[in-house]
Amino acid sequence: MDLRHKIDVFARLGHLLAAAGNEGNCNEMARQGYDAAAFAGAIEKSLSSNSWFTPASVYGMLYALGSVMERPALRHWLQMYPAVNEEGQKKVAVIMAGNVPAVGFHDFLSVLISGHRLLAKPSSNDAYLIPAIGSLLSEIGPGYENRMEFSSGPIRNFDAVIATGSNNSARYFREYFAGYPHIIRKNRNALAVLSGNESSDTLQKLGDDIFLFYGLGCRNVSKVLVPEGYDFRDFFIAMESFSHVADHHKYRNNYDYNKSVYLVNGDPHFDNGFLLLKEDPRLASPVSVLYYETYQNPEQLNAYIQNAGEQIQCVIAADMDIPGSIPPGRGQYPRLWDYADGVDTMAFLSEL
Repeated sequence: MDLRHKIDVFARLGHLLAAAGNEGNCNEMARQGYDAAAFAGAIEKSLSSNSWFTPASVYGMLYALGSVMERPALRHWLQMYPAVNEEGQKKVAVIMAGNVPAVGFHDFLSVLISGHRLLAKPSSNDAYLIPAIGSLLSEIGPGYENRMEFSSGPIRNFDAVIATGSNNSARYFREYFAGYPHIIRKNRNALAVLSGNESSDTLQKLGDDIFLFYGLGCRNVSKVLVPEGYDFRDFFIAMESFSHVADHHKYRNNYDYNKSVYLVNGDPHFDNGFLLLKEDPRLASPVSVLYYETYQNPEQLNAYIQNAGEQIQCVIAADMDIPGSIPPGRGQYPRLWDYADGVDTMAFLSEL
């Protein structure tokens, strides 16, 4: 399967996913003659099996995944790895997380487009979306059905592993898969840095990075660094448009619980009715809580980022000179070469 054909197949897949996400339905799949009913059924199963998944979050993720798979982006990405034009003979096991919809898609894409075979173990919290995307891929590019399999039980007979999970499961994965080439990922979160000069529009975009998927993703902002004396009034005004998150019963339960804990313990915090803002040195915050710390100067800011590097998935900043940072509103739209945990998945696959 040559490179041009791979790009064509995955670009067409991207178009269909982006169209579904943009329209909130599978009509474009049906118009092009694909099994839209099966894909829509997988979405319905996902919604009924995981109450954190909502139509907005599932379709929003489909759009995010599809929109980055345009031909120029795929071509630019694959040209970095000449070996992807060869068909590998390795079977790569991918153990997927289930914290947000279709979170294992980039590994799915990377294994298959690099020419290897995929043995995927989706999370029980997200058991339907990736297999449905795989079925759609097989319709677009006949032959791919022979290069992927999905398992809900123990995995066997593989050559390499990519596993994503919690910090606890990562320790288990490292021990269990020590004899295989592997990538093991653990918990990370996004960090936002504010200067105090952000516009209301910029702060609203930051709200997407905080609240999309109810803050459950590794690219969701869990902490914000602000200059000493920062006034949070404009920040809270900008967040008002996200008050709908409190309509979700599980988010509301988390908010009520964390608020009760802070009140009982007498912990100082800000509260706007759906988001709790608490000064805390930790990076990873609970659902419904955003931690913050203050900084005095760029040197102190850079030192914090450097020291917390292994816990940070990405840094979001509007007008700060921070190497590698991305603008507010782009946290959930990584480019194909923006690898989780900064580990080059395609380089790993190319060297198997």
